[in-house]
Amino acid sequence: MTTKVIGPEDVAGKLTWTKVTEAIAAGHRLPRAEIQDSLLSRGDDRLLSRAAWIDGLALGVKTASVFPGNVANGLPSIHAGMMLFNDKTGALDAMVDGRLVTNWKTAGDSVFGAKLLARADSKRLLVVGAGVVSENLVRAYSEIFPGLDRIKIYNRTRARAEELVEKLSAEGFPVSVADDLGDAAGDTDILTSATMAKQPIIKGEWIKPGTHVDLIGAFTPDMREGDDALLRKGRLFVDSRETTLEDIGELRIPLENGVITEDDVIGDYYDLVPGKVGRESDEDITVFKNGGGAHLDVMTAMAIYQAAG
Repeated sequence: MTTKVIGPEDVAGKLTWTKVTEAIAAGHRLPRAEIQDSLLSRGDDRLLSRAAWIDGLALGVKTASVFPGNVANGLPSIHAGMMLFNDKTGALDAMVDGRLVTNWKTAGDSVFGAKLLARADSKRLLVVGAGVVSENLVRAYSEIFPGLDRIKIYNRTRARAEELVEKLSAEGFPVSVADDLGDAAGDTDILTSATMAKQPIIKGEWIKPGTHVDLIGAFTPDMREGDDALLRKGRLFVDSRETTLEDIGELRIPLENGVITEDDVIGDYYDLVPGKVGRESDEDITVFKNGGGAHLDVMTAMAIYQAAG
């Protein structure tokens, strides 16, 4: 069998956020994935591999090298690729560009969580952060929530927010810069945050009833975006218990400090997809932690593989 090599050009105009969310939904109707990570180091250099096996779907390994010193030489600090194996034969079906998988997985994961938890009539979106992830979030949320008529972007450095607004405005998105994070957070239906913050920047006191809060940025044990008040105030959900409770500061720190307990995490996608848990009223504040995981990479890679044809 021929192994496909898939890059961004192979799915341009073919892959949609709707297809990615459908792939994530379908993957969570199958048995719970088996996942395993490994990390190799040499000084500051890293080689991270994340593997998952979803019985009935596929096997996959995404590997990324992180060489911080490359920046000084004008080279990318991260290189990544993903191998997608056939569930029935073990054959290597595809080699997929790692950045392609990550870009679609990260925003797709969050917008799928919002599809399950945010109010369907949401019209106002606040994006905190102005990097590549934030750009993808605007595109993803706009597709999944076509009723959005106001999108604000807040960034600590206003100039970066202005640059992103200018780019997206030229494409027809209803975007503008938010000047004050607290004011914007208190006047939105959905708040999605993708920053590199280590200390909480989203305060629970700002969030009004009915809001959905989507936390993406924290990915290490010492990083957080939402404060204790937010976690206590909202109904708390995660994409995967395995990847969020012990390894990410967003939940690990408040769990260690006794601010919340594991019982306060109402459910993950394996509970949300079959409808066992979810939003109970329009007044609920729902808080969702996007922690990622190799199983979500596999689901996304399958959507990419199918779109590539």
